Amino acid sequence: MANLKSSKKDIIRSRRRRVRNASWRSQLKTISRKARMAISGGDPALASELTRQASRMLDKAATKGVVHKRQAARRKSRLARRLASMAEPSEP
Repeated sequence: MANLKSSKKDIIRSRRRRVRNASWRSQLKTISRKARMAISGGDPALASELTRQASRMLDKAATKGVVHKRQAARRKSRLARRLASMAEPSEP
């Protein structure tokens, strides 16, 4: 346990941030999963809407420091690629 008053406060702040970030990460995972399921389900309208929502949430999370900006960009890119591959007709 910390001895200094400022260290004790820092621990409290860290706990608070950890709980808040865990909530954000959980929401990110949920919306990303829903977008992937819609893409694999074959509904282009729903898939594009959920992908757009996921991209928006990832941007906000990166702005708030919940995830790194490059991690957010990578996740958005992967979702967008899946969505684009869904739109392309498969070659025989």
